[in-house]
Amino acid sequence: MAKAGSRKVVIAALLGNAAIAATKFAAAAVTGSSAMLSEGVHSLVDTCNELLLLYGMKRAERPPDAAHPFGYGREVYFWSFIVALLVFALGAGVSFYEGIAHLREPEPMERPRVAYLVLGASLLFEGASWWVAMRAFRAGKGALGWFEAFRASKDASTFTVLFEDTAALLGLLIALAGVAAAHATGDPRFDGYASLGIALVLAAASMLLARETKGLLLGEAAHPRVRDAILRIAAADPGVRRANGVLTVQLGPNSVAAALSAEFEDALTTPQIEACVDRIEAEVRRSHPDVVSLFVKPQTARTWRARAARLRAADPPP
Repeated sequence: MAKAGSRKVVIAALLGNAAIAATKFAAAAVTGSSAMLSEGVHSLVDTCNELLLLYGMKRAERPPDAAHPFGYGREVYFWSFIVALLVFALGAGVSFYEGIAHLREPEPMERPRVAYLVLGASLLFEGASWWVAMRAFRAGKGALGWFEAFRASKDASTFTVLFEDTAALLGLLIALAGVAAAHATGDPRFDGYASLGIALVLAAASMLLARETKGLLLGEAAHPRVRDAILRIAAADPGVRRANGVLTVQLGPNSVAAALSAEFEDALTTPQIEACVDRIEAEVRRSHPDVVSLFVKPQTARTWRARAARLRAADPPP
């Protein structure tokens, strides 16, 4: 269900951005608006980005093999990182260039009402795509705050589309303000200023996206609830004296690898320990199917505490 929801979000954004890009380019040709051309480039970049996200989601579904024993889940994170770079390099870069060019050689706007109509329609279409992404993101955030949920999210495709659409709505409002100011004052430089504002919005969005997807690509810990669930399952098994702790890593939006440190009862034989591990693995798979690999290490509590202390000491500042 999570995969289907993410795909629905990306497809909705793809269809909306493709239609909006074509409309904006046509309006830019008619009106000569720099901000409208910047917005057309922005929507075209977003359309290409959605295609890349769909490609990454498709490749991430491949099953594990000998070369990638934990699967291909991080394909989504890789392509999301590429999307963040494209937003900066193409979206922000072209908008900045267009803004500077229009300020150096300002040209009066023609038929501004066409620009108003296109921007109004774009706001409606972009808002619909934004609402689809927002509903999917809100359904997964639970009681977390918005920024905290963004930082904790492991579904790069959903928050990438949400950020793209948010930046697009802000860009449209800036473009509308620039067109209105240029129309009202007769000064076409306001149109160029709007392009520079759009470039700043896209640059900020791309940096936030790149920062978050980089962490996922390098390998972040899974949500704490996965760790806590594994600890509860292990502690409830009669063969476990103490469940010391769990290390997790997010391999993809719906795949996690985990390592459990546990101290077993001294009286257990090797076959009994193996049976205990099998029970823990089966229960973890049943309650958390996203845990694709679970490694159980017999370990004393003191050894685990020393390991955990070293990890805390190496934890970088926020």
